[in-house]
Amino acid sequence: MNAEPDMSRLARTIGDATRVRMLILLTEGRALTAKELAYGAGVKPATATAHLRRLEGDRLVSSTTQGRHKYFRLTSPDVAHLVESLMVVAPAAAHASDKKTVDAIRLARLCYDHLAGKLGVQLTAAMVARGLLVEEKRAFSITADGEDWFETFGIDIPALRRNRRQFAYQCLDWSERKSHLAGSLGAAVAQRMIVLGWLVKAKRSRVVSLTEAGRRALKKRLGISLKDT
Repeated sequence: MNAEPDMSRLARTIGDATRVRMLILLTEGRALTAKELAYGAGVKPATATAHLRRLEGDRLVSSTTQGRHKYFRLTSPDVAHLVESLMVVAPAAAHASDKKTVDAIRLARLCYDHLAGKLGVQLTAAMVARGLLVEEKRAFSITADGEDWFETFGIDIPALRRNRRQFAYQCLDWSERKSHLAGSLGAAVAQRMIVLGWLVKAKRSRVVSLTEAGRRALKKRLGISLKDT
């Protein structure tokens, strides 16, 4: 008996165009209903149900019932990381979306719950350059200066370390082809920036916009000057 994970089944599951569109929609980090996923994937609700059953059976999504509605989300950040990694090697779409939408996605977006795109990559690079983080093999370690900086920023580092989730790892950004900060630390940074009003999440999209206050703060704290193109 082959004890290795069934990669071929996983490949068949993810390889379906409708199912992969659903997974991409769920990388926004929000829980969505079957109807919302059907609309986003361009299929009928009955068809969406069958696809969601397959995704749930392979433990790529999980569901919870609240009132009359059933909500679906990715089972873990690892699934979002898998989707983002596949986008790195996937060929460009034959018919891309309008340029404004594509530019917004490439500039700043959420990869499940951490920051990605040009902003995520620049933010990570600035933290490494300033000695807050050190690049290791597929991960980041935090320096003593980094501990102080993140604590001052309002992030409880000891609490994050107690979390069973991976603390800080490198997630290869599909649009920039460079790594951004993922893990519980990356999620905490993104959430803190949203709470501070530096980032604003778009509705029904994983795109985030950097506010004027955010631009000033990142320039002052990390020397980042993000251009819109």
